[in-house]
Amino acid sequence: MSDAATPITISNVSMAYRMSRNKAATFKEYAINLMRRQIEHEEFWALTDVSFEVPKGEVFSVIGPNGAGKSTLMKVAAGILAPSKGRVVVRGSVSPLIEVGGGLNDELTGRENIVIYGSMLGRDPAEMRERVDQVAGWAGLRQFLTVPVRSYSTGMRARLAFSIATDQRPDVLLVDEILSVGDEDFRLKSFKRIRNMIDAGTTVLLVSHQLKQVEELSTRTMWLHNGEIRMLGETAPIVDAYRESAESGQEGTVA
Repeated sequence: MSDAATPITISNVSMAYRMSRNKAATFKEYAINLMRRQIEHEEFWALTDVSFEVPKGEVFSVIGPNGAGKSTLMKVAAGILAPSKGRVVVRGSVSPLIEVGGGLNDELTGRENIVIYGSMLGRDPAEMRERVDQVAGWAGLRQFLTVPVRSYSTGMRARLAFSIATDQRPDVLLVDEILSVGDEDFRLKSFKRIRNMIDAGTTVLLVSHQLKQVEELSTRTMWLHNGEIRMLGETAPIVDAYRESAESGQEGTVA
């Protein structure tokens, strides 16, 4: 039974996307079909009846092949997508790291993005302005604060977004593959910061293809397959079963 001590509660969540059945060769052809109401759609269920809870301070990982529904689940948990069915409850302050550079505005400078993205995460704008130098310094981007983010490399965007989102310890941290982006120094530095947050009591929902990372961090793990739960429980036996499935060619390549 979930209560105030349970930061994440996902109850019977299903998520459907509408996909067009029509194959239009050009945008003009698609527009004509649309006006003639000749566009037919079908539903693709990215998630089907997914339920789990993550107690305070736990690291809960989600594994599965590409297309299993992992990123959709993270977007639902972050409130970016509303589920087609079911209920999502995430309590406390939340920092979502579900896309590389997600939440950053390409036309604004690094300095402006630190203040605005931090404010979007519920931080005080005045406090974020005071912490610009510290946030940029952790990301190694002090010399790029006046440059528009559109000029940043993928790695620079990842470092800035991560530094902003983790500048203060949230109650809940949502992490989707961002630790696999960037150079080795950044990955180790990010991993250490997340580990410190975990030790301080942050609840983490982690999506990763890096199974060694999952084994090291997670208490429990859920294996998604075609949008459905295949296994859920203690991490070690689930990762072993997933590796065995991958080695037999059923789940693609895993790390």
